[in-house]
Amino acid sequence: AGNETTRHTISHTMRNLIQNPDQLAILQEDPDLIPWAVEEFLRYASPVYHFRRTTTKDTEVGGVKIKAGQKVVPFFASGNRDEAVFDRGDVMDVRRFPNEHMTFGRGGAHMCLGNALARIELRVMFEDLISRVDKVEITGEVDFLRSNFVHGIKRMPVKVSLR
Repeated sequence: AGNETTRHTISHTMRNLIQNPDQLAILQEDPDLIPWAVEEFLRYASPVYHFRRTTTKDTEVGGVKIKAGQKVVPFFASGNRDEAVFDRGDVMDVRRFPNEHMTFGRGGAHMCLGNALARIELRVMFEDLISRVDKVEITGEVDFLRSNFVHGIKRMPVKVSLR
C-alpha cells in the first residue's frame, strides 16, 4: 500500500471540512461519528479519478452491452457522486449511511489491497486532529496536482486555531 492517495484524501478532506464548517462542527460534537465519516471522506474526495479495466465476460451496464475483452474506464469521482446511488451526491454529509462508495473498487481481484490501512490512517488522523482543532481556515491559494489520474493537492496553506 502506498501513501499518496491517503495523503491526498487527508488534504481534500481538510479542504472540504473548511468549506463545510457545519460538518466539522458535527464531528467535534460527536467524534464517535468519525469512523463513519471516513467513508464519506473517501467518497467525497475520490483520490483516484479512474482505472482502466478489461471485461472478462459479456455484460450490460446501464443498458449498454459490453463484450468480453473490451476496455472500460470507471470514473470513481463520478460514480461516487451519482445521484441515482447517493442522495445529494454532491454534498458532503459525515452522517451518510449507508455509504457504498467505489473509492477502493467494488471487490474482487482489483480491490485496493491498502483499503483497511487507509481507513485506519484516516480514522486515527481525524480522531486526533478534530479533538484538538477549534477552527481551520485556508490562508492562500490551493495548488492542485496536475494529473488526470490522481486527485491531489500539492499545497494548501492553512491557519489552525487549537481548542
